[in-house]
Amino acid sequence: MNYRPRLLDFQKDLLCLIDEQLCYKKQLYCLSFGTEISPLWESPKTINVHVLREARQWVQQLAPGGSCNLLKALKHVLTMKELNSLVIIVGSCTNQPLEILADYAQQCMLGRKLLAHVVIYDCSSPTALAVLKNLAELIRGRYHCYSSKGEISDSSDLNLLLQESQKAKDLLKSIKQNFQRRIGGLLTSRIADVSTEFANTATSSFLPKPPKHEGPLVIQTPCFLAKTSTDWLKTNGLKAKKLNLYQVLAPNAFSPVEEFVPILQKTVSSTLHEAMMMQFEWHDGTMKNIHVDLPVLYNYQKLLAKMVRIYEKRIDWLSVASRRIWGSVCEKRVVILVDISATNSMYIIHIQHYLRLLLEEQMSDKDYFNIIAFGSDIVPWQLELVPSQPENLQKAWRWVLSLQCRGSRNFMSALRRAVEVDFKYKDKHKSQGLYLLTTGIPDQETHLISTYMAEVCRGFDLQLHVCLFSVMEDVDSSGIIPARYANPTETAIAFKEIVPAANGRFHWFGEAGIFESDDITVIVSEIEKANNYSQKCAFLVESLKQRSGNQSANPLVPEASSNMLVTKEKRKPQKLPSPKPTALSLARMYIKDNHSTEKTTSIGVLAWRPTSAKAEIPPVQTTKQWPQTENKRKHKSRKQTECSVSVFYTDKGRNVGTVYRKYPKTMCTRKSVPSVTLPKKEEICSSKEWLTKYSIKKLKLELPRLMFGPSCTHRKKIVESLHKKVSAKYCTIFPSVEVNGVVKHLQVQSKQLEIYTEQMEKVLQRYLQRIQWLLSGSRRLFGTILEANVCVLIDTSGSMDPYLPHITKELASLIWEQLRKNEVRFNLLRFSENTESWREYLVQATDKTCHDAVQWVSKFHAHGNTCILMALQKALSFQDIEALYVLTDGKPDTSCSLILKEIESLRKKQDIKIHTISFSCADREANEFLKKLASQTGGRYHCSFGDVDGQLAAHRMLVEGFDDEDDPVFPYFEGDDLKKLTEEVAKARSFLKQAKSLRLLLQNWNMNQKDNSVFKKSAQD
Repeated sequence: MNYRPRLLDFQKDLLCLIDEQLCYKKQLYCLSFGTEISPLWESPKTINVHVLREARQWVQQLAPGGSCNLLKALKHVLTMKELNSLVIIVGSCTNQPLEILADYAQQCMLGRKLLAHVVIYDCSSPTALAVLKNLAELIRGRYHCYSSKGEISDSSDLNLLLQESQKAKDLLKSIKQNFQRRIGGLLTSRIADVSTEFANTATSSFLPKPPKHEGPLVIQTPCFLAKTSTDWLKTNGLKAKKLNLYQVLAPNAFSPVEEFVPILQKTVSSTLHEAMMMQFEWHDGTMKNIHVDLPVLYNYQKLLAKMVRIYEKRIDWLSVASRRIWGSVCEKRVVILVDISATNSMYIIHIQHYLRLLLEEQMSDKDYFNIIAFGSDIVPWQLELVPSQPENLQKAWRWVLSLQCRGSRNFMSALRRAVEVDFKYKDKHKSQGLYLLTTGIPDQETHLISTYMAEVCRGFDLQLHVCLFSVMEDVDSSGIIPARYANPTETAIAFKEIVPAANGRFHWFGEAGIFESDDITVIVSEIEKANNYSQKCAFLVESLKQRSGNQSANPLVPEASSNMLVTKEKRKPQKLPSPKPTALSLARMYIKDNHSTEKTTSIGVLAWRPTSAKAEIPPVQTTKQWPQTENKRKHKSRKQTECSVSVFYTDKGRNVGTVYRKYPKTMCTRKSVPSVTLPKKEEICSSKEWLTKYSIKKLKLELPRLMFGPSCTHRKKIVESLHKKVSAKYCTIFPSVEVNGVVKHLQVQSKQLEIYTEQMEKVLQRYLQRIQWLLSGSRRLFGTILEANVCVLIDTSGSMDPYLPHITKELASLIWEQLRKNEVRFNLLRFSENTESWREYLVQATDKTCHDAVQWVSKFHAHGNTCILMALQKALSFQDIEALYVLTDGKPDTSCSLILKEIESLRKKQDIKIHTISFSCADREANEFLKKLASQTGGRYHCSFGDVDGQLAAHRMLVEGFDDEDDPVFPYFEGDDLKKLTEEVAKARSFLKQAKSLRLLLQNWNMNQKDNSVFKKSAQD
């Protein structure tokens, strides 16, 4: 907003927003942010004329300043619980990365109905657009991009409308096609009545056909083994992934405890859960006491959302290509039953096309197959099953093209022929399946077919799967009436009775899409289960918030509710008074008091030991201590010392026995600050490996674990006589701080915090030195070369022409600085529309080979397209190769998903990592492809964007220190190594800031305590 005309336009648009939309809301809160935040009011205001006037004046006084500290603004705004809508207007790249913003917003909005709307105002930065759009999607909000030219570049609302518009267009197109076919069929019928020549012609000869309908098959090999959705969920379902809600809650779930108390002569229930736990209904109908762990539930909901996205992808996969018609063909021995009755004469082209898709996409990996066409008569392609070889599939397709429709649906005959001939040895084989493609109900009765299938499938691995194709009614060019008639719904009901008897699946589809599918239904039920679990998590979180809100809102118990309090307390086991001493005990106590004149204060309790060692009688009290009335307040027992003495009379005379009991010392829960030792020399490894040894968690420097133990939590207890909550005694001794919404007492010395600050600054300096090393030399562009046998692939397509001089210079630096220095065996390969390698094998990095490699690189010239797949295939063929380093600036020419599938199949033979390097690439899809390629192969993704700003930020931190957490800030690194390290730096700076603030708090507390003690002493004097 530093450019004045842009600021004026922004203020004008904000005034329009207030006048046109915000004036109709109930409440309003305004806040501007740069490096610091500046709220207009302390709390939301009810909208009226005065509030709107103040908002307009505030807009006109807005002035630019600092950077975009969105996280600080969110921390301030999300604490206001009365707001239910949040509008974020941003015009530049945020200081914080997407992960930090999204995690904080999701945690604050968990269990809360807060609608978020992100407006990207006149921003040309691709990084800012990507971060803000992803932020809006992650918090389930909306986004809206605006440009100063008056054009809307992107908007979630518009995208939804455009998608619905496209669906409407597709539906309209489908209706037109159906109408044209219907009119064409009626015209054909008229012509057949007039012309005998057309009457003798096959119907399929004049029906519209898909492109290359009669051409040879283009056979594809499936990339993975086909499975039914039920089998797929055995390894990918919520239960298999241990994401069942009851599996997650089980470690913190406890059944209510009931136990018979002999002294009360009744059964007493545990009431611990009322103060500490939430009651939750278990899957078996019983009630459990649940300890709600909010971080665990938050991570669980994120995993549920991830699994739902996977299930949605599975449904999309099942809804395209041949799977839309046949479902997933899983068996290895397959017989296809095709309905060619006369009623299908207008749809013979559809049936042939569906068979073509099946033969091309799903039959090449089967062992044996056959096709049986049936109308009134049975027409098998082969007399028995044949191997699924390409030549057999082509022959089957040519036979399918000759099929003609005639007769009724004699399904039972076709079924018996397949079972008794093709599957006559069904007891000797496994994985056998029948796939029926039909358009109507069979000639035979449903119960007869069900009985037959149940008999032949019992005890054998044989299934019948039905694919029901719904066609338009009343379209029958031949005029033949079928043996049985049923509408589509009745037909579907009939087949759904047959399928369970044969242990099969039902699939119902039409030209408009899939109507019903067992495979999809199973996945949808899993999604509904995940949604149900998510709702139960939200209920637990909301209940916990309400309970904590009620406890904080009612610290005092009013007198009017005392009766209710007493009623509640009746359920708790009450402490019984000590038994009344007997006459014998009082007599002996009296003799003891008169006889002994050297009584010490350490002897506090007298007890009589009976003759039986097993009996136990509690220590007696004098009659003066016996309570006269039930309402008299009980005296609190004194705090016992470490060593206690019990005295008792023996059976012989007046001899007295003594028992000394020593209690163990209490253990301290605080931990000392560990001393940190970090290596000075840089290790050649990834940031992930480096942080497994030197992260804050591994160094045991996490501030909450060091500073706060379980005994530090602030506690209050209700005192019945006062009818209010009273703090513990130590609450006035230690200073209190709020940690994640829980008040804790700071039981730590200022010296410990000083040591922690020194150690954390030492760790931060080492992290920054590591970042500077990663941003220096050839590592800035190529990252760190880790393996001993590598190949470097360089994109020399036409788009790389402006950058080739810089690339060749950096390549020379890579060869000498990393490959030669570390004695790496390497090879180089350039790719554009074709590929060219420097050598045909890996060579050792010597002075001579490095000179030759630099000379070869200097001759690069840019031209052609980006053919990554060909280059990867060639590089993977090199012997003893361990890793590939691919540098490119854009999206490949071929399909990204195809490349990922091909690479995955090639890597099954040898485990080779592929590290990807994005160079000057602003295409989000291209960068996502490179990230997926690296992640899929166990490699790393590297991007040099922001290297200059990163070097400057690291230098400023080392020179200026770490006093300010928000300045300087690292840019958002997308590369894996720099991203992980900068996230650890941000975490360390946060802990350091907290430690400094806690130390200052402790010092102020000690000063106040000294002042109070001096004041009390002077007052006493």
